[in-house]
Amino acid sequence: MSRHQAYRNYDYENDLDEYEGNDGFEDEEELSPEDRAQMDAGITQVRAALGTESSKVTTQQIQEALWHYYYDIDKSVTYLTTKFVAPASKKKGVGKDETNKANAQHISFVGFFDDMPWLSIPKDRQTVFVEPPRSKGGLLGGASTPGKMSKLQALAAARKKKADDQKSEEIEKLHRVTQHLGDLSTAPRQPESAKENVRPPLLSSGEAVDLIAASSPFVPQGARLEQVKVENEGLQGHSDAAGKQPVNSPAPTASSPPLSRATPTETATPSPFALALLRPTNSSAAPSPRTYPFPYMSVTSSLADAFSAPSPDDVVLKAQSQASSKKAAAHTTKKKVGSETKSGDATADGMSVLKIDDTPLPKSKNLDVLKEFQKTKSKKSASFVVVGHVDAGKSTLMGRLLLDLNVVDQRTIQKYRKEAESIGKSSFALAWVLDQRSEERSRGVTIDIATNKFETDATSFTILDAPGHRDFIPNMIAGASQADFAILVVDATTGAFEAGLKGQTREHSLLLRSMGVSRIIVAINKLDTVGWSQARFDEISQQVSGFLSATGFQLKNVSFVPVSGLLGDNIVKRSTDAAAGWYEGKTLVEELESSEPMARALHKPLRLTISEVYRSTQSPLTVSGRIDAGSLQAGDALLVQPSGEKAYVKSLELDQEPVDWAVAGQNVVIHLSNIDPIHVRVGDIICDTKQPIACIDTFTVKILAFDILMPMQVDVHRGRLHAAGQIVEMPAVLDKVKGTVTKKKPRIVKPGSVARVVVRMGTKVPLEAGQRVVLRSGGETVAAGLLE
Repeated sequence: MSRHQAYRNYDYENDLDEYEGNDGFEDEEELSPEDRAQMDAGITQVRAALGTESSKVTTQQIQEALWHYYYDIDKSVTYLTTKFVAPASKKKGVGKDETNKANAQHISFVGFFDDMPWLSIPKDRQTVFVEPPRSKGGLLGGASTPGKMSKLQALAAARKKKADDQKSEEIEKLHRVTQHLGDLSTAPRQPESAKENVRPPLLSSGEAVDLIAASSPFVPQGARLEQVKVENEGLQGHSDAAGKQPVNSPAPTASSPPLSRATPTETATPSPFALALLRPTNSSAAPSPRTYPFPYMSVTSSLADAFSAPSPDDVVLKAQSQASSKKAAAHTTKKKVGSETKSGDATADGMSVLKIDDTPLPKSKNLDVLKEFQKTKSKKSASFVVVGHVDAGKSTLMGRLLLDLNVVDQRTIQKYRKEAESIGKSSFALAWVLDQRSEERSRGVTIDIATNKFETDATSFTILDAPGHRDFIPNMIAGASQADFAILVVDATTGAFEAGLKGQTREHSLLLRSMGVSRIIVAINKLDTVGWSQARFDEISQQVSGFLSATGFQLKNVSFVPVSGLLGDNIVKRSTDAAAGWYEGKTLVEELESSEPMARALHKPLRLTISEVYRSTQSPLTVSGRIDAGSLQAGDALLVQPSGEKAYVKSLELDQEPVDWAVAGQNVVIHLSNIDPIHVRVGDIICDTKQPIACIDTFTVKILAFDILMPMQVDVHRGRLHAAGQIVEMPAVLDKVKGTVTKKKPRIVKPGSVARVVVRMGTKVPLEAGQRVVLRSGGETVAAGLLE
């Protein structure tokens, strides 16, 4: 039963009943004999531990405790004792509800004290408060004799006099503030000539005392009363003299907004408790309003002046900025002779001050790369891809080739053979030279493109070992897009060739021709298993030649070589087996040396498809790939599409050696700088900043159909680029030879036909006219062609 089927048949009701607290003890199965014996022994021990208190618990309670604590006697006894034998007493709250109800109700104290004669006490029984006598002694440390004062008393008296003078000054200031507050009014503002006749309203003695007490709590009580009395008498006399004169109040002006006076504060109504104690009074006089001055009006001038100057931090920061500006000016100023150059020097110095310090960019040597390439007398470089059906022996064949050319030593092969024998794959030792990933070794198939290099007397070759499984066709397309020619490996064993002809052998041939590969070498592998039969070799050669010519390959560019990848026959050296004496042609390496690489697009703008992105010790961002067109050198500015980010070439590596430049056709490693790695992905295009490649989402392509085409979803492949798209329009079907339109707007395109279709992408991708693309759908290659 699968896991999903088990969850489908899961009984949730039973678990829900247990979760809701239902008693499922009756539904449980009875205890096993071992559990029953352990349970009985535990009950006996628990009762023995409880002693006389064991009668307070039942057997059922003991069983539940033992079952809960997994037959732990001590924990079970502790639980039963605290739960049933001697439970802890709970503190009972007395009258909580009644107390809450009482607190919730509002209790009035107006009539609570009516029957108590507190305020009807006779005069002879009322308490009389007598002021306590004050001490008649002098200051501490002084003599009590009048007329004679010690030094300490004199010093204290001087300080007291000084304090009294300061307090009197504060009282005067407060009086002036009070006069200013009296001038504040909602009435219209009067002109300067009328202000002399206006006087502030008089305050009663009580109001003046309260005002002074609220504004200056440092004034003594006696000084307050005397000062207020004197000021009020003077104000009353002055007001009587001035009351006979008329007061003119002109109309308000727009330029003088009215000033609001302090809002009077009224006394609050007495509470019921106060009314019950003091009895309500029948005085109809309204409470006198009380005004309070603004707190900041009494601030001394010294305190206000403290914030008028800059703070110490402002002074320090200003000094530092002035010092740095002087230093920069002194550093950039240069003395030159002549009055005509002084203005120019000042302008240059100002521009140097404005210069922004940044990380230095890589410096370019400004080499003429094409001339440098023509001067070099190095070997010609070429790259080839190894394709074929799965298990045709591609990796083993290349491993034998590297071993015979001494690129890999025999000790490494012995190590691989031991590791392969440990997992039961002893024949895969040579294949492990290229298959380095653990997944590839465990499965016995190539998954991604494996690269390696070797050199002959005239050429430096790069091997691109492509996977043969149909699930990894996109990786095979990426390898074919970087190759100059190809090696098609065919399995010669009985039945294997026929299966491959219907499988990936034919599809790989179609993809090679679609990617522009014209030269192909057919390596008929494992011919030693059929006794080096010439008839088998001729049979395979005829069938492969037939479908290669139908695919579009010219037979003059097709070569056949009988090889044995496991034994190494006809790879580097000719076979020594007498049964293979009938073959007198070239070996596999000789066929590779006779193959000419494709023409290099050296004079076109730079185009490089990124095949790998990783981090190295030289740079946080390193990319590798094959230069499709153009050239580059260290220090060049590059543009990465489709992100549109700019980068600089920090250094270059070719064949694991640092170089100053690279040209089209070479597989190069580029160490980039001044770019965030999130903007660079596998399949992106590195191009020239002056002639960048365009990013488009709709394009027209001239394709050769391998399957029935119609408006449908497709996957677009170009090298490492893999993006989803849709065929939205099919304008015409074309003639294969002439290229003329034979049918307009067909509903479908039959296999083998050439048509012009319009593809719309989900996102913008870097594509331009002349590039080759492959269209796949449902895991099958349906078409391939050129962008128009």
